[in-house]
Amino acid sequence: MHFDRACHPDAPHEKLHTPNWFVSSLMLDRALDAVLRRVKKLDRSHDIPYLAGYSMDGKTIYIDRHLPTSFKYRGRTIDVDRFLIMHEEVEKTLIDQLDLHYLHAHQIATRAEEAAVRAERISWRAYDRFMQKYVKTVGDERLKKVPKDLDLKPYRDYHDWDLMQRMEKAVGAGKLSPAPKALRTEIAAYNSAFNEQRRDAARNRKPARAKKPARTRR
Repeated sequence: MHFDRACHPDAPHEKLHTPNWFVSSLMLDRALDAVLRRVKKLDRSHDIPYLAGYSMDGKTIYIDRHLPTSFKYRGRTIDVDRFLIMHEEVEKTLIDQLDLHYLHAHQIATRAEEAAVRAERISWRAYDRFMQKYVKTVGDERLKKVPKDLDLKPYRDYHDWDLMQRMEKAVGAGKLSPAPKALRTEIAAYNSAFNEQRRDAARNRKPARAKKPARTRR
């Protein structure tokens, strides 16, 4: 296997004398490194709904403080931060730069994350099973320390009414520390919009009243 011919940035393109999986792994690994170099700050000191997120300005990637940094897979120690960072960076960029809806950006970011995991010869099922054990979602009492500048757009676009309402209640009870005015205002605004949407949806679901037959002259 001629690994010295696996990369040729200045030479004319020719068929590489390496297996396809090696080229794919090599290129994805370099792409992942390029994404990681863009990250200004990684924060692992907060509670993050659904494990990871980002600040409103995109300069900080948040990973839940209770998620271990690695797991064992077939005798190997797998670092997970790099895959989560890739997901969040891709998602945030697609939302901010291309104005994609969160659900669309999330799907693309998940595919990129999965490709990066598989390129490292790691089972996606094993990776996802590890992640699911630490997900904090609705009703989770471990959501006590949410960052003040966490971008809430994904939760809003995902229509996670319950989570946003719980966050608002936690702020009011002083359970989210710190809970600056900006975060309180943003959560309240989202919940107000949620309530308005739900009222509109409820009105649209009500069957139209049958009209009384018009009186006719005999």
